[in-house]
Amino acid sequence: MILINILLLLVGFVLLIKGADFFVDGSSSVAKLLKIPSVVIGLTIVALGTSAPEAAVSITAGLSGSNEIAVSNVVGSNIFNMLMVVGVCAIIKSFDLDKNILKRDFPVNIAANTVLLLMMLVGSVLSRFNGIVLLVMMAVYIVWLVINALKNREEGSDDIKTLSPVLSIVYIVGGLAAVIFGGDLVVDNATVLAKAMGWSETFIGLTIIAIGTSLPELVTSVVASKKGENGLALGNVVGSNLFNIMFILGLSSSISPIAIDSRAIVNTVLLLGATIAMYVLCVARKKLGRIEGIIMVSLYAVYTGYLLYVG
Repeated sequence: MILINILLLLVGFVLLIKGADFFVDGSSSVAKLLKIPSVVIGLTIVALGTSAPEAAVSITAGLSGSNEIAVSNVVGSNIFNMLMVVGVCAIIKSFDLDKNILKRDFPVNIAANTVLLLMMLVGSVLSRFNGIVLLVMMAVYIVWLVINALKNREEGSDDIKTLSPVLSIVYIVGGLAAVIFGGDLVVDNATVLAKAMGWSETFIGLTIIAIGTSLPELVTSVVASKKGENGLALGNVVGSNLFNIMFILGLSSSISPIAIDSRAIVNTVLLLGATIAMYVLCVARKKLGRIEGIIMVSLYAVYTGYLLYVG
């Protein structure tokens, strides 16, 4: 029975990753036709597409009562994105940092993390009111980005393939369907495995599920970095982290209040610390290279060791 659960878990991850890939292709094609800058594509459409697995897992977990997975998946994915995804991209190819991301999006990311932490500290749950606040923040942020995009239209990147409008819609709808079904498989079977192994839902959410649902961000950012689309690579990570907090946790807690335990608070503190440290490093260096990348990946290895230690 355990082998079947493992197989279904892997099938779920494949559906999540491939579904997100189709969604990104379709959405990016539409964005290119509309002449939206690649940085904005990374912060919005690609970020939403690569965050779809986290959304599917967290919302499904919240609805099924697995609240620990709902929160730990988002926090764990964001830590993985900030340290591992950016770190791997920097190791592969050093890149300059987009000024708009440093001035606009990184501060918003820090603010979103801070608001989430304060919500956790004030109450023992993320209430429906908290969820609505996060969703409003997300809406304001998207409107801000769209206004900036309309002011700074440019030709889309040649590396983004253009599909017909109909095929783009097919990719988007089909990709989302695969993501939703895959998310359901991942949550159900990960919960069964966690109980069978004696692991907590928090631990499996911060490790296996968080890394699995972050694979689209890793693949997308690495490919973008290799092609020289640095704005897309870093924008994807920053945008995904914002979507994870404001949209995913906002929608999840709006649907069903999410209970918060001490470990969720500790990991959110670590996430905020990693985000602030990354921001300070980016502002000071103006460029991320192999040394910075190795440091980031090493920090994630230390974090993984900490999770194994505390169980």
